[in-house]
Amino acid sequence: MNIKSRLLKRLDAEIAASTALSGQIACLKVQRALLLARHGLTAQAQTELAALHQLAWLHPHPTLGAWLHFADGLMSYFADFSGSAHEKIERAQAIAKSIDARQLAALSSAWLAQLAYVRHDLPAMLLHARDCDAVAEVSDHGARFRLCTVLAVAHHFAANDGLGKAWFTKAREHALADGDDASLSALIYNMAEVRTTAARHQSFSTRHEGEAGMLLGVDSIKHYDAAVGGSVRSDLTSILRAQSLTVEGDYAQAKALFATYLPVAISAGLAQWGCRLWADLAWCSVNTGEAEQALKQAQAAEMELMSPCDVDDRACTHSRLAQIYAALGDAKTATAHAETAALEWQKFAAQQAAWGQALAAADLQPR
Repeated sequence: MNIKSRLLKRLDAEIAASTALSGQIACLKVQRALLLARHGLTAQAQTELAALHQLAWLHPHPTLGAWLHFADGLMSYFADFSGSAHEKIERAQAIAKSIDARQLAALSSAWLAQLAYVRHDLPAMLLHARDCDAVAEVSDHGARFRLCTVLAVAHHFAANDGLGKAWFTKAREHALADGDDASLSALIYNMAEVRTTAARHQSFSTRHEGEAGMLLGVDSIKHYDAAVGGSVRSDLTSILRAQSLTVEGDYAQAKALFATYLPVAISAGLAQWGCRLWADLAWCSVNTGEAEQALKQAQAAEMELMSPCDVDDRACTHSRLAQIYAALGDAKTATAHAETAALEWQKFAAQQAAWGQALAAADLQPR
C-alpha cells in the first residue's frame, strides 16, 4: 500500500534526523506506528509496537511508557471499540500529566472525550474536552483535530447543525495543517455519518425530503482512502453506504452490502447498533419481496433491543419495525411498535435539548 501522507513523511524525516535520546526517538516511532494503523496497516503497526514494548522493558523511559499505553488504547479501539481502550488511554493521560508531556496529555484528553461521546457520557465528554482545550496549543493539530471532531458530532447530535459545521470546518483546518490524510478520511466519514443519521431520522417523519448528496458523501470516503492509502475500518464505510442506500430506497444494493459486511461488523464492535441494523436489513427484505426472511430479521432486531442501546437507535428500530410489520400485514404489532417509537422519539428530543444546554454552558469555541 502506498501511503501518501505528509505527516508520515515528516515523522520519517524526524526519526532519521533525530540526535535525541533513544527513548524520544522511540516516541516518534510509536506515533508513526499509530499512523500506519490509522491507514489500515494494522499488522505492521502491531509488529512495530511490539518491538517498542520490548525496548521499553529493556530501557524504561516514562514518556515512551505513556505513549505505549496510549497506543495500546487506540489499537483496542480500532479493533473492536473495546471498553479497555478507556482505561489504557486514561493511564497514558495520568502519566503524561505527571511528567508534563503536554502533547500526549492533550491528545489523550481528546481521545477520552471521543470515547465518552461514543458512550454518550456527556459529563465525561465535556470534562475531557475542557481538559484538552486548556492544555493543547492551537498548533497542536492532532489533539485539536480530535477535539473539534468530537464537538462537531456532539453539536450535530444536539441538533445544533450550524455549530456542528463550524467545528467540522476547524477540524479540517487542523488535519490539513498537519498533513494528516488519515484524519481527513475520518472527517469525511464523520460528516457523511452525520448526514446519513439525519436523513434516517427524517425518513420516519412526514418532513422527510431526502438528503442531497448523501450517497455521494459516503462514496467519497472510499475514493479518498484509495487515493491516500487506506483506512483503519473500511467495513464501517460499507455499512454506512448500506444505511444510506436503505434511506434512498435502493433496497437490493443495500441488502447485498448488509449481507457481506454486517456479520463481521457486529462481531467487531458494532453490537450496540445491532437493533437498527437488523431492522434496516429486514426492511430491505420486505421491499425485495422476501417476507419470510424479513420476519426473521425483524425478530432478530427485537431481540437486540433487549441489550443496551442509545435512545435514538431504539426510536429508529421501533419506527422501522412498525413499517415492517405493517407491510407484513400484522397491524397489531405494527401499532405497538409505532406507539413505543413515539415515546422513544420524545425521550430523544429531551436528550438533544439537554445536550444542547450542556454544550452551550461549556462555552467551548472552535480554535
